[in-house]
Amino acid sequence: MALLMGAELLEMADGQSLDLRIPKWEIGELDIHPAYGERVKRIRALRVWVPPEDKRLGPPYWDITSQTLIAQLEPYLGVETFRTRVFRVTKYGIAPRARFTLEVR
Repeated sequence: MALLMGAELLEMADGQSLDLRIPKWEIGELDIHPAYGERVKRIRALRVWVPPEDKRLGPPYWDITSQTLIAQLEPYLGVETFRTRVFRVTKYGIAPRARFTLEVR
């Protein structure tokens, strides 16, 4: 599994929804720093590229680290029609106990 460089973590507020149009994606690993003084931790991540009009600042992708959200997205991303779909992600709660719902349009 490739190490993803230049992390752009998808962070959302409790109750916030975001529509994602995903033309390209990649599974890899990210190095994160959980808290001050803790060792670097390597985690599995899903990098999803988005069109420039959907993300005007920063790199043209989001890195998703929630394993439950990755598990919900993966079956759809494995089918070629994923490029024609809109994925509405809604976050409930606050990390590390946050959960996500996924609506596919």
